[in-house]
Amino acid sequence: METMAVRARTAAPLLGTGRRTSVAVRHSPSLSFACAASARPRARLGVGLRARSGRAAGAPRAVPPGIVASAEVEQSYIMVKPDGVQRGLVGEIISRFEKKGFLLKGLKLFQCSKDLAQEHYKDLKDKPFFPTLIDYITSGPVVCMAWEGDGVVASARKLIGATNPLQAEPGTIRGDLAVQTGRNVVHGSDSPDNGKREIVLWFKEGELCQWESVQTAWLIE
Repeated sequence: METMAVRARTAAPLLGTGRRTSVAVRHSPSLSFACAASARPRARLGVGLRARSGRAAGAPRAVPPGIVASAEVEQSYIMVKPDGVQRGLVGEIISRFEKKGFLLKGLKLFQCSKDLAQEHYKDLKDKPFFPTLIDYITSGPVVCMAWEGDGVVASARKLIGATNPLQAEPGTIRGDLAVQTGRNVVHGSDSPDNGKREIVLWFKEGELCQWESVQTAWLIE
């Protein structure tokens, strides 16, 4: 980066004045504002990374006064429904959660059976639209995802938007990418308990990856 340097020099006095000092301004490519930034030590990214506070990665964080800390990091089950897969929206939907900063723990393309669909939506079994819902969710492959992070369940619901896409806010997945409730492209767990239940339901043992992102220190103090 080219920066400005100011050099003062002494000149002969001007006739009738007594003033001696003049100022010349020149460009100096050797100076850089990066010097100030590089003076502070930078943390090394990777396993065993410590944040600015000195907390080891994975260790409990201090919680500001007045904030109730959850006992454990939340997990949410997110599913791209058959219409989202058919419309080529899988990458777009995944990127919303990645950019937010949540950690992807499981991902697979999967053909849902009727029995699994009925178990997943069992709370809606008395609704008149239940048979149609089961036909819809088993009509093609879905993309199953397990996401992890602080407050991930509530935050994911906000990212997804209202059940009816016409009522979903612009900027949400449904608000941007869908127009009808029966084709609202994505599912998200509605509570931490359901997040755990749905992940166990859709993922077999050994299908979730245990890993730590190098971005963690840049997302959480």
